[in-house]
Amino acid sequence: MNNYALITIIIIYLAVLFYIAFLAEKKRQSKWVNNPYVYTLSLAVYCSAWTYYGSVGIAANSGINFLPIYLGPVIAAPLWIVVLRKIIRISKQHKISSIADFISLRYGNNRFLGALVTIVCLFGTLPYISLQLKAVSETFEIMSDDTSYVSTTVIDDSTFYVALLLAIFATFFGTQNTDASEKHKGIIATVAFESVLKLVFFLVIGVYVTYYLFDGTTDIYNQISISGNIKQLTTLSGVEDGFNWFFLIGLSFMAIFLLPRQFQVSVLENNREKHLKKAIWLFPLYLLLFNLFVIFIAWAGKITFGSTQNAEYYSLLLPLENGNSFLATLVFLGGFSAVISMVIVSTLALSTMVSNNLIIPYGFLDKFIKNQPERNSKYIKNIRRISIFTIIISAYFFYVSFSKELSLYSIGLISFVIIAQLAPSFFIGLYWNRGSSKAAITGIIVGFLIAVYTLVLPFTIQAFTGTDDFTQFGLFGISALKPYALFGIDFLSPPAHAFFWSMTFNMLCYAVFSLTSKGNYRERNYAEMFVDSKNFSTLQDSALVWKGEAYVSDIKSVLIRFLGEKRATRALTIFFTKYKLPQDTQLADARLINFSEKLLTGSIGSASAKILIASVVKEEQISLVEVLKILEESKENIVSNKVLLEKSNELSQLSSKLKDANEELISKDKQKDEFLDTVAHELKTPITGIRAATELLMDEDDDMPKEIKAQFLKNILQDTDRLGRLIHNILDFEKLETGRLHLDLQYQDIQKTIHKAISSISQIAAKKEIKIINKNPHAFSTNYDEDRILQVLTNLLSNAIKFCNPKTGVIEIDYKLGNQFVEISVTDNGKGIPEEDHKFIFDKFYQSKHQNTIKPQGSGLGLAITKQIVEKHNGKIWAKKDVKNGATLVFTIPFK
Repeated sequence: MNNYALITIIIIYLAVLFYIAFLAEKKRQSKWVNNPYVYTLSLAVYCSAWTYYGSVGIAANSGINFLPIYLGPVIAAPLWIVVLRKIIRISKQHKISSIADFISLRYGNNRFLGALVTIVCLFGTLPYISLQLKAVSETFEIMSDDTSYVSTTVIDDSTFYVALLLAIFATFFGTQNTDASEKHKGIIATVAFESVLKLVFFLVIGVYVTYYLFDGTTDIYNQISISGNIKQLTTLSGVEDGFNWFFLIGLSFMAIFLLPRQFQVSVLENNREKHLKKAIWLFPLYLLLFNLFVIFIAWAGKITFGSTQNAEYYSLLLPLENGNSFLATLVFLGGFSAVISMVIVSTLALSTMVSNNLIIPYGFLDKFIKNQPERNSKYIKNIRRISIFTIIISAYFFYVSFSKELSLYSIGLISFVIIAQLAPSFFIGLYWNRGSSKAAITGIIVGFLIAVYTLVLPFTIQAFTGTDDFTQFGLFGISALKPYALFGIDFLSPPAHAFFWSMTFNMLCYAVFSLTSKGNYRERNYAEMFVDSKNFSTLQDSALVWKGEAYVSDIKSVLIRFLGEKRATRALTIFFTKYKLPQDTQLADARLINFSEKLLTGSIGSASAKILIASVVKEEQISLVEVLKILEESKENIVSNKVLLEKSNELSQLSSKLKDANEELISKDKQKDEFLDTVAHELKTPITGIRAATELLMDEDDDMPKEIKAQFLKNILQDTDRLGRLIHNILDFEKLETGRLHLDLQYQDIQKTIHKAISSISQIAAKKEIKIINKNPHAFSTNYDEDRILQVLTNLLSNAIKFCNPKTGVIEIDYKLGNQFVEISVTDNGKGIPEEDHKFIFDKFYQSKHQNTIKPQGSGLGLAITKQIVEKHNGKIWAKKDVKNGATLVFTIPFK
């Protein structure tokens, strides 16, 4: 393809990325920008040119040995919900802007430690960026068929112009805001877009190679098997390989947390913690899909070209070999996407670290002009822009000096080993409060020097001297100091070997110096806040232990230098309102000190923020004992507040229950009054009837017809029976309530009892023309008091008749056996039970509010007595819910 055509495609593609970033920033509150899928896809910045091209190269030469670099992140992903969530919470609480800020803040805002972490990240990331430049340069040459040309100067080197283009692009993308802790929605959206493109294009080339150029995976496997070394490509060769895999998995596990670009996207750009729930399974799935065709593309390349020369670019060479330049262009754009996203995010993170942890705290802090926040903001942006240019151009010179001779895979592993030196101070510091800044600094320096000696120095010396004597014979000819076989350990690959020794000494130094030297009070303060972040996050600004003399006016003047009059005044107003302090407060306390440091951290870093605030306050030294005492008091306050909150919630619940109970008592009292009225009425009615009939019989002459006398006497008899039944019910209920009723349990046939109940109620049903159907005629015997169960059945049947419509009413009585219980039900097609009455129909004194103006006959005791009798039998009674027509009342009695 023509050079100019390729450059045009690149420029158009960059313009598309700019447009996506512009839209994302414009609609930064949109759900299209703020969702777990965009967050997860941004994590795929891990898949750089190393993944896109390097994995194929290592698969062609070493088979499945490309896998450990992806297994580490897959193992780490489930732990994100615990570890990464904690890191995100701490970072948001303290307005962290980089991994250097995070580590230095954990160890008391140590300025030197922040600078050291920045230097390590620079050394670890420069080779990685040079790897991206190498990939772009070599693929550009392949696409333009210009592999034979060798540049002699920077001016005629296309890679230099690619680096320049990337530097300009990254500068515009990454330096829009002064506050580095703000979210970069545009960058994250473009990274997510590029992650989709590189995955889709890689899958497309995988399908093309596997199923178009070859006849599927089996065909490729059968052809590669003929080469004779298939076993070497698909299995581990022994214990040595096992150790290599173990250390490389550990290396990649640490890298997914510690690489500056990964910390940027996973921690600093996280909008919501809940996005982690999606990421813990979606990100491993992404890695799985990316590696699906790696081995088959690698083998297909070996079969096609017969050698492993340029194996890293088989995904590009295969379509070109078969005349498919369009597909090759897509692959090139996928690789370019992997490069762009990695370079932009890495340089964004590094420029923030360089400005906030190196340049500003070491020499540039005094250059900021008072009362000119706009100019100061411009200075900070310019520092970051120059940093981005310097980083990318430095990476270019690393590429020119070293990368041309190294594979993408080996360059990537150099970066991983160097970055891994931050692991002990990072991970152990999160969970062990004894870790000190001296231990962290010593461990990082020792580990870094060993990593340089065992991994970087050998190829550097060889590149400049042209001999490998240092590698073969060791320093000063001492065999124990061979860089690839330190102290006789010669069975590990160089990256695994360097990782093993550097991490061993790093952790050893960290542990020893932590146990033998105590950090100052500020270190211990932050250590407690990090380790016990869940509790201390509730204290917020009060978590900082500080004692001294400070004035609000002095602190305000510092804030104005960077935030401006308006923002500084607004921030202080919010602070005073939050803590209910007067707006004219003169003296500052620990809360305001902490609040002010956080405000400045995003712009100039935590170390510089600490220096600036310290310059206008008079801080007194606090003993470690006093710090621990204050922290314990803080923890006790947290516990006390938690207990008080729980007690408050309990009191609220009790208050609510008392209110409900009070309302229920009022309702019961009202029902009781209604019940007594009903009972009085029911007692009065038959007595009045008896009295009236008796008076008529006494007053009338003997000429009253016999039929009328007989009717009056019959009425007196009926009213007497009614009165007796009512008194009997009241006495029954009183006995049941007080527990004085004893059951006469006998072995009875339930079917006979049901038949008796139907017979006793049949005349009343016949008068209303209501049918009563016995659905289960089979006999079943168990122990129960027949008279009482007969009373239950009669009450239920009477109740059903009461609410059924005349002529159309149907009542069904049924029973079935359950687990040690016989379940008896009475179902009618009456007007049913209102939903709100279900809980109360078995309560004493209760009668439904939905009985219209005419109350059915009854005292409100029938179902209450029924419930008492059933429960006396150790059974249960209830009304079925969700019955469409009528009502179904069910009770159980046990059987053995």
